[in-house]
Amino acid sequence: MGDVVSSHLDEGKREMITVKTGDVMRQFSEVYKQQYTVALFNCVRYEIEGGGGPQSQLLHRKDPLAGRSIFSGNLFQYLEENRKWRNRFVSVPNNYSINLYESKSAHERSLHPKVTINCAGYKALTSIEDYIELIDTSLPDVKAKLGSSPFIRCATQFPLILWHPYARHHYFCVMTEKEQQKWHAVLQDCVRHCNNGLPEDCTVQTPAFTDSVRLHRQAKGHYGTWDMMCGTPPQILANLVMEGLHPELRNAIGPRLKGKMQQRQRDWMFISDAVYRQVLAQTTNEYDTLLVTCNAQKVQLDTRLRTDMDQVITSKEHVSSKIRALVLPKAESLLKRSVQPYINSILEALMEPTSRGFAEVRDVFFREVVDISKNLLNGGDKERLGEHMERLSMLAFHPVKMKSCYDNVEELNLEGLQQRFEVSSPSVFVSRAQILMREQMDNAVHTFEQLLQQSLAGQGENDMCKIIQGCQDRVLKKYDYDSSTVRKKFFREALLQIIIPYMLQQLAPSCAPELPRFKELIFADFSPFLLVENIFEEVVLQSVTKDIMMAVKEAAVQRRHNLYRDSIVMTNSDPDLHALGENPPVDWATKFGNGQPEVSLSGSGDFEGDSGKRRKQVVSMIQLDGVPLPYESCLEVPGVELIPEEDTVQSNDTEEQAQGNECKEPKSPDSVEEIRDLINPVMEVVLPEEAKSDVSNRSVPTLSSITLEDGVHGEMSQVTPLVEDVPLESPQEKKSPQSMLQQLVGNTKQEDDKEEAAIKSAINEIELAVQEGDGEQTTEVCAAKADLSPQPPLATDSTPNDHPQSVKDSPKSQDSLIEPVEVDIVLAAEEHPSATLTL
Repeated sequence: MGDVVSSHLDEGKREMITVKTGDVMRQFSEVYKQQYTVALFNCVRYEIEGGGGPQSQLLHRKDPLAGRSIFSGNLFQYLEENRKWRNRFVSVPNNYSINLYESKSAHERSLHPKVTINCAGYKALTSIEDYIELIDTSLPDVKAKLGSSPFIRCATQFPLILWHPYARHHYFCVMTEKEQQKWHAVLQDCVRHCNNGLPEDCTVQTPAFTDSVRLHRQAKGHYGTWDMMCGTPPQILANLVMEGLHPELRNAIGPRLKGKMQQRQRDWMFISDAVYRQVLAQTTNEYDTLLVTCNAQKVQLDTRLRTDMDQVITSKEHVSSKIRALVLPKAESLLKRSVQPYINSILEALMEPTSRGFAEVRDVFFREVVDISKNLLNGGDKERLGEHMERLSMLAFHPVKMKSCYDNVEELNLEGLQQRFEVSSPSVFVSRAQILMREQMDNAVHTFEQLLQQSLAGQGENDMCKIIQGCQDRVLKKYDYDSSTVRKKFFREALLQIIIPYMLQQLAPSCAPELPRFKELIFADFSPFLLVENIFEEVVLQSVTKDIMMAVKEAAVQRRHNLYRDSIVMTNSDPDLHALGENPPVDWATKFGNGQPEVSLSGSGDFEGDSGKRRKQVVSMIQLDGVPLPYESCLEVPGVELIPEEDTVQSNDTEEQAQGNECKEPKSPDSVEEIRDLINPVMEVVLPEEAKSDVSNRSVPTLSSITLEDGVHGEMSQVTPLVEDVPLESPQEKKSPQSMLQQLVGNTKQEDDKEEAAIKSAINEIELAVQEGDGEQTTEVCAAKADLSPQPPLATDSTPNDHPQSVKDSPKSQDSLIEPVEVDIVLAAEEHPSATLTL
């Protein structure tokens, strides 16, 4: 690998790359210094004049992920050095970088990771076919044949690939489809977060940087959205350099690459990664120097602005009127001819998937709160409330639970409009909408937490379900208003991002030559703050803003997508709530727990590099029984015979098994089926082969009371035997039906004569049923106790006729099981009034 890079990137080419990068950075720096003063002027003017949009109804958290990590677990990584797969422990901290360690112990000892991946600009793939399609674009003259394999062979059928147009690709694989889906959601969240690297609270640097990048690309003839506007400013600048440098190097180096098609693709990836790392190092240093230079002048410029703000504003209005007289007639003509007919189409394409996504956010929040109420209704206490709220507090940052919301926006399609308005892809708008959805979910959760804490402090804890319901209703009303406000703002910004570059491109040939003469109208002292190019763009923006606002307003009036009308304004509607906005987030584990914050949702926390303190983890790890994990780092990926097939995985991949090793304490059920499983636990009764002809495929109806080992009284309503090959015992060793029932339910003493009579009745019925086919043979019943949940039964809407689900709980050493049949035990204890235990 090193030989390939060094042979094609000699000192001459590296010097050329340095010169090209320096040229781009000098051009960018000139534009940035001008835009920095303009952004400072706009910031100070906004601060003085005030204004802004509607007030948010939901509360905000400043640092919701403090003390948290996102995910950790084991992956198989493909190592380029020896072309082999190795097991790696992966940790995703709250900055969404991906840290790969040699083993879990190395992570726990706070050692430096082997690899750290910043996911900005990457795409997370789960298909080798999709990866081949993307990698074929890296060298246009080198195409893979149909059905050909890439230069790596995945160790399992569940790959995970991180693809980047310039940087090195990363290859992983997992053992099951469930793991693949969970890891893919985590990787997508890492990409989404890292792409959104420009902080909005930097009211000077962020607008100055984005405008500078846009103007720099426009000077090169590139209008419209840009997919690689992602990551931190140095990363975006590296992408800006590579946009022009990459094709040039590819044309120079590509024909000189030797070997087969896969080898040439692989070699070019190494070369491209080396170039990208060199460019990124240079852009990082030069951008830091640029920031120091601009920040050194900020105080002086701020003082001048505050002194002469009125004169600067007057001068700008005067120049704007002159430019407006030149530009407005041409802009209106272009608007009527080529823009207005398409505004509603663009808006509809944006609104449909985005509104579904925000509606799904509302539904997910509603379901999570309802689950908390159901669990508390069935015997919960303060400690259980703390556990539920601890999980709810991180709902917005749980990639798996939020995936259904994000998937709705992924369907956004601008087909037919992209070519006309030069929109490279809708990914820019998809990513932005998903970030807004996550923010709204976290705002709703944080507001619910504050309201619930206030209500519990004022009303006590006697009727927590009623208090939760009241808080939920208040939050949902505020979410409806805020989500409408956020969506309308998103639609307006998206329309501007699509339309304004198109209009600028169409108007530039006729208007750009006229702009320099307007510079003479600006005083020299005010020239740093007033640029005719920016004023020209503002005039174009103003010409189309009215039509965009009208289109969004009409959509709100129609109420097709649950948008509030602009006439509905909520300001200070809940002053008590906004008074809670300054309160710190609630630590539910400490407030309602045992005083000790819970270490991790999965029992495996993340560690901070310096302090070594455990962090709580947002997403649980996957640990499947029967899967050979974890491996030691010295071992390679297991052989194919150890990799379970998909049907095998599905048979063992229930939610209880997937999370069985994660957390020992009872957890809230995630679905109606899980609630029914808790109400109707399942037990298997295994009969010997002798009884197969007698009782196979027949259920034995019974109804009798039993007492389990934990003291719970119940009724056994139905017995459906499961036949298995069991060696027959001698007649002396055969057990009586009474001893078989004692083995089933445990050797416990009955509390009264009434229970003894009920058990004898059950024994007689079992004897009659077993001996019905062959009265001379005695059937041996091998019973396994059901793992009854210690918590009371959960309230559900299921009826007694609901068919119970069968759960296998047999030892791993058994070779096979014949299809299980069912035994229903209806519990009649006071604390289990209507529960059905299904065997």
